Order: sequence, then C-alpha cells, then structure tokens
Amino acid sequence: MNPFIGLGIALIVGILFGKLMNNLKIPAVAGYIIAGLLLGVSGLNIVTGAMIEKLSFLSDFALGVIAFNIGSELQVSVIKKLGKSIFVIAIFEALGAFILVTSISFALTKDISTALILGAVSSATAPAATVMVLRESNARGPLTSTLLGVVAIDDAICLMIYAIASSVAKVFIKHEVVSFYKILVHPLMEIGLSILVGAILGIILTYFIKISKKEDELLPFITGMIILLVGVAAKFHLSPLLSSMALGIVVANVSSHSRRAFSSIESFSPPIIAVFFTLAGSRLDISLLPHIGLIGIAYLLFRIIGKIAGASLGGIISNAPHVVKKYIGLGLLSQVGVAVGLAIVVNQEFPGTELGSRVITILLATTIITEIVGPLATKHAIIKANETHL
Repeated sequence: MNPFIGLGIALIVGILFGKLMNNLKIPAVAGYIIAGLLLGVSGLNIVTGAMIEKLSFLSDFALGVIAFNIGSELQVSVIKKLGKSIFVIAIFEALGAFILVTSISFALTKDISTALILGAVSSATAPAATVMVLRESNARGPLTSTLLGVVAIDDAICLMIYAIASSVAKVFIKHEVVSFYKILVHPLMEIGLSILVGAILGIILTYFIKISKKEDELLPFITGMIILLVGVAAKFHLSPLLSSMALGIVVANVSSHSRRAFSSIESFSPPIIAVFFTLAGSRLDISLLPHIGLIGIAYLLFRIIGKIAGASLGGIISNAPHVVKKYIGLGLLSQVGVAVGLAIVVNQEFPGTELGSRVITILLATTIITEIVGPLATKHAIIKANETHL
C-alpha cells in the first residue's frame, strides 16, 4: 500500500471517529488517536511504521500550524495581563513533574541516569491536543489564555531541563565532562535563535499579508512561510514549536490584518490536524503497556501529580485568577508528538543502552493513556471554568 492510500484512509477514518467522539461529548482528538491505534501497529497495520516515516513531514507541518495559532492568542495586551502568571506556572508545572518523577524513578531503580532522563522528559507538555480541545470548544477566558501561554513556553523550559539532565546522565554512563556550554549556553542559544528566526520571518509575513488582496493569495503565503520556517528549524536544529509560535506572535501584534490571516489558516487546518493525531496514534503500540512495569506506572502517576500540583502552586504564587489556580493543571497532561520526538532524541543520545530502550517503552506506552485522558481533562477544566462558547 502506498502512502497516499494510507493517508487517505487515515484521514477519513480519523474524521469519522472524531465525529463519533463528538456525538458522545468527548473531544474529537481522542477519536483521532483511537482511529490511529486501530489503523496502526496496534491494530490492522494499514498505516505501517515505514509509511509514518514517509509522512513525518506532515506531522512537522501540523505542529507548525498549531504553534502559529498559539501565537495568535498571545497579543501584547494578554501577555501584559497574564504574563507573570504564565511564566511562573510554566516553570512550576515543568519542575513539579521533573522533581517528582526523578525522585520516584531513583527510589525504584537506584539509577540516577535513568531517573534524570525520565524526569526531564516528563516535564514536556505537547500543545497540540490542548489547543485542539480549546479551539473545538471555542474557549475564551483567563484559563484559556493562560493555558495557551503555558503550553507555548513549556517547550523552552523542557529544552533547558533536558539539556542539563542529559549532560549529567552522560557523565555517569559515558563519563563525559559536564560543560557550561552544554548545559546552559547551547540550549539558550537554541531558544533565542528559534524565537529570532520566527520573528524575522513574521515581519516578512506581515508584509505579504498586507499586499494580499484575495484569500487565494493570503493562504499560500501563510502556509509557505510556516513550511519554510519548519524546514529552517529542522536544518539548523532549532525548535519548530518556538519558531512558529514567534511567527504567530509577530503577526498577531504587528499586522493590522491579523484576524483575517488567522481565520484563513484555521479554515485550512482541520484535515492537517486530524492527520497529525491519527498518525501519532498509529505510532503507539498497545503491546508495550504490559512491559512498562512499576517504573512506568509510577512515571505516569507522578507526572500527572507533578503537573497538576506544580501548575496550581505556580498559580497561587503568581496570584493568578481563581479558575486558573484550580483547573490549569488539567490542561497540561498530553504528551503525544513531543513524547515521540523525545524518545527518538534519547535513543540517539544513549544508543545501545538499557536507558534508551526503557525510556522509549515507557514514553510510547504511557502516551496512549495520556492522549485519551488529557483531552478529556482539558475539556472538563474549561467547562468547569465556564469558558466554552459553543
């Protein structure tokens, strides 16, 4: 079966399952993931591993679109109002998961390298599922704005935590020397350059939006710029999420036609997002679940506790609105996409080690659970906060 047949089947089945979930008052993203499980390595194997690799560029583009849309919500007025709480909550939710998962992993394995790497990857939150649920529910309000801000900068914080944790882990495994450049300068440069490249292309895109008089000119400019930016990020090992978010922030705050631009990409993005989640579900292997053991169960539970408790504590410290303090953690549980990416990075950095295979098994197995629970928890949070506008 060629990739086009697999892609077509994945999109159609994904949309059908998404509709079914919507009829059951469940976010469509859960349906996309379940459709992927059915079609992928856990089910009929119609969408094979080789096919997923050939179509990986679609997932990269989808993440670029999602991050660009996050940027649309981060206008200067919103950042001024919620800026402090966004940064404090993001730091505390990432560190909360990192500290708890690292501690319990070390208690169970007595292996500091495994504990540090599991703790570092637990700090990551995938923005895609959260953003999807917020858009689907037409959510607006302080919780929604804070959630979007937190998932936007979580990538930068996770990058820093992982850089430090992996450098220390390599000392124990490979006896490499910890350097100031590796643990601080390099990740800060990656974050700064990612934002800078996105901002520069954002200024150029603002001009293209200005000269686009018709919709059939506007959409190609925006999609072309997102594709170019994702490609540049991949080429120079930058963060496509941070770059695309910076692109969206610049357009949202500089362009006088920003609403028209974001409406254009929103009307185009549903099939791209559906394919992204269906392909992500296709990667996940249910047969891994029995192999995660006690350490995998502990990772899942303590990551959830760390995210929720850390986010709530950050909300209290930053004096965020009451609904933010109470419900923010429920929107930060998803890890698909980021989990797959981190699993690949860990395998590359620790090849042939038990650490690499153990982390991949735990990440890919627990993602099956977080990707179904995560969207449900996000929807519950925004309903309780009374921020849905359907």
